[in-house]
Amino acid sequence: MSWMRPSRWRPESGGWGGSKGRAPAPALQSRRISSPCCWRNGMAWICTISVPKFTLVMGSWSKNSTNSIPDSDGHYELLLGSTTSINTNEMFCQTYLLNSLDVEHSVDYGDEMDEDGDDAEHLEVRMDLTDDLLHMVFSFLGHTDLCRAAIVCRQWHAASAHEDFWRGLNFENRKISVERFEDMCRRYPNATEVNVIGCPAMHSLVMEALSSLRNLETLTLGRGQLGYTFFHALADCNMLTTLNVTDATLGNGVQEILIIHDSLHHLQLIKCRVMRISVKCPQLQTLSLKRSNMAQAQLNCPPLHDLDIGSCHKLSDAAIRSAAISCPQLESLDMSNCSCVSDETLREIAFTCTNLRILNASYCPSITLESVRLPMLTVLKLDYCDGITSASMSAISRSYMLEVLELDNCSLLTSVSLDLPHLKHIRLRHCRKFADLNLRTLMLSSIMVCNCPALNRINLTSNSLQKLALQKQESLATLALQCQSLQEVDLTDCESLTDSICEVFSDGGGCSMLKSLILDNCESLMNARFCSTSLVSLSLAGCRAVTTLELTCPCLQKVCLDGCDHLERASFSPVGLRSLNLGICPKLSMLVIEAPEMDILELKGCGVLSEAIINCPRLTSLDASFCSQLKDECLSKTAASCPLIETLILMSCPLIGNDGLRSLCLLPRLTTLDLSYTFLIELLPVFECCLQLKVLRLQACKYLGNSSLEPLCKQSALPMLRELDLSYGSICQSAIEELLACCTHLTHVNLNGCVNMHDLDWTSPHGGPLDMIQYDSSLEFTEKRAERLLEILNCVGCPNIRKVLIPPPARCHYLTSLNLSLSSNLKEFDISCPNLCSLNLSNCCSLEILKLNCLRLTSLFLQSCNIDEETLEVAVSRCTMLETLDVRYCPKLPSVSVASLRILCPSLKRIFSSPQQA
Repeated sequence: MSWMRPSRWRPESGGWGGSKGRAPAPALQSRRISSPCCWRNGMAWICTISVPKFTLVMGSWSKNSTNSIPDSDGHYELLLGSTTSINTNEMFCQTYLLNSLDVEHSVDYGDEMDEDGDDAEHLEVRMDLTDDLLHMVFSFLGHTDLCRAAIVCRQWHAASAHEDFWRGLNFENRKISVERFEDMCRRYPNATEVNVIGCPAMHSLVMEALSSLRNLETLTLGRGQLGYTFFHALADCNMLTTLNVTDATLGNGVQEILIIHDSLHHLQLIKCRVMRISVKCPQLQTLSLKRSNMAQAQLNCPPLHDLDIGSCHKLSDAAIRSAAISCPQLESLDMSNCSCVSDETLREIAFTCTNLRILNASYCPSITLESVRLPMLTVLKLDYCDGITSASMSAISRSYMLEVLELDNCSLLTSVSLDLPHLKHIRLRHCRKFADLNLRTLMLSSIMVCNCPALNRINLTSNSLQKLALQKQESLATLALQCQSLQEVDLTDCESLTDSICEVFSDGGGCSMLKSLILDNCESLMNARFCSTSLVSLSLAGCRAVTTLELTCPCLQKVCLDGCDHLERASFSPVGLRSLNLGICPKLSMLVIEAPEMDILELKGCGVLSEAIINCPRLTSLDASFCSQLKDECLSKTAASCPLIETLILMSCPLIGNDGLRSLCLLPRLTTLDLSYTFLIELLPVFECCLQLKVLRLQACKYLGNSSLEPLCKQSALPMLRELDLSYGSICQSAIEELLACCTHLTHVNLNGCVNMHDLDWTSPHGGPLDMIQYDSSLEFTEKRAERLLEILNCVGCPNIRKVLIPPPARCHYLTSLNLSLSSNLKEFDISCPNLCSLNLSNCCSLEILKLNCLRLTSLFLQSCNIDEETLEVAVSRCTMLETLDVRYCPKLPSVSVASLRILCPSLKRIFSSPQQA
């Protein structure tokens, strides 16, 4: 609920207006009701009330305000203006004053006319809402909002004062005088709930409530002193069913307090100060004396079924026994933090209260449960009970109906062995000596065991358990499970688990529905062998001791082997994996994979892998980079069993030779082949067997002869080839020129680091399109081949390039990116490429001549180049679409003029220059 100061509503325009006329009643929309306004002291009040299905608007604003904004429906949304705040305590204290006025005078502003002399009839605006609708909307409001709504208009005043909204009078922590409280009680005599916790005159207010509110059912009070007169008067409040007293002094604190009431059902005396208390309530059902300091409690409440005496430290063992056995119908008993409770008391309670189902005896160090029989118990809490040992399990096992068992911080407990058919939840935390857990509980659905450093053995039988988490149980070595519904297991940091754990989670091990298994950092696991028809996810991250992995899991879709850097032998046969990365296993030497659904396999970095059987009929990508021991035989078998491979990376596989390459004919869809850093001498098997090849990478293949590329140039081999990488190779200049001249269908060419590459001059017959005449007798065919499709050319770090000349006759119409950075001897650069977009000549420190005829060039990088300002200006003047220019660290451009460059090339957006150039 908020207050705003909106603008005036002008009647003549359908809005809030001047002094004449009445604003029409706003229409009721689907989720909003626009409120009326009422003038008061030159201000109009309007307030916004938001409830689940309605929005009412009401608040205050001056007549001259202009802060409203109409929305799409023609209503004015009040967004700006000063806010009128109403103190919450003051609002509650004035509740009666707002609601006790007569209706005809409640919003009577007849004497308060504006400067134009308007009469009261025209000043008040009524809302055209039915009382039932307004009553429904107001039912969502609290007392504070009701008080605010009461000052809007007469209709709202009458609606907010309805007794239905004031059944409960809540004055918690509010400063309200006795007189105003009396007025409230007279105004709403049918109120059923009163809360006066924290009120200064609590005792007087309570006495008034008891005498005035004959229908009072719930009374909440506290933080003060209650005299004996209150407890005497309590018996006369016949309708009272619930009494809540918190943090109060009863009587003078040393005499006995007697509570007698015939209809009281619920009584709470929490954190109260009293010496002795006597309760005689024949219909009392729940009683809480929690944290109170009485030394004796006498109860005469036969139907009582819920008793809470937790943290009543002054109650003796005999007093607790007397109080509990006086309530034979007791079903729930909380005696936590009552350190004096003995087994004898528990035995008598068990004998008398045969219906006891819930017992909280936490922090009771004296109890051991010896000879205690609680057959109807369903919830038992024994946290921090030092007397609970393994011998106590005999008594607990006789509670056949037990559903919840809590044994946290039982420091002497060493083992738990229970056969309870109804047990659902068990909790064992911070039990230092606890070593053995044996549970046969078919209904068990939740188990929490943590921080039990001595736990060595667990045996569980359950048909309901679905998730088991036993993290950081360093001593756990034996785990036996018969859990047919178990689906998720987390055994992270269980360092003592050995290879026997694999049998537990394999078929026949007792977990037939297991889907997720986490064995991270189980450092004692060496041979991981799992055969499961249900397992979907397996994590062995950090299992550094694992050397052998055998997975027969046809449904397995996810496996994590991070940190398994000692894995030597791996078998995935069969598995449902779609992708697998074994590059993180550098010691892997033998691999078997049978995965019908696998698409991607990465073996990058398996440097000692010498034997691999890969049967993945849907495999499309295989990366065997740096598998230096992989041989032709392995490649041939893989090609035969994986006919759908499209991408094959054999970088740094030096043992791959012609026999292995000839098997590539079994891969009709192969489009990408990487043979970089191999010892190949010829490429004839590739040209013959990979007819669909589009990408061929031959980086650092230094044993390829100058004639190895002749089939590409003269025999039109690999007609689908588009990308060729010959970086760091040793082929000569003539072979490079022939390749660039003949293979005009190439779109991406990388010649980085080619030391034998000299000038890139396409103006002369050598290396230019005219060279094609000697190979083709048809001029028509020559013209067709001369149309280059080259888009990207990279010649980074070619130290012997001195000149680059690409004139228009070279027909490089498709060239978009050219990179000659780090070509330190490049001096002359003159190109004409109409579609070039990116040019990188950074660190060409010998560059002196720069001529560009590139109308579409957008990025030009000239870092550390030796050109002067005049050359630069002439070069960029013809690049009308240039946006980015980098001239940092150019020694001849110490004071480049950014302004002049922008005049020459208006499209420039970013100019990077050194600080001394700026």
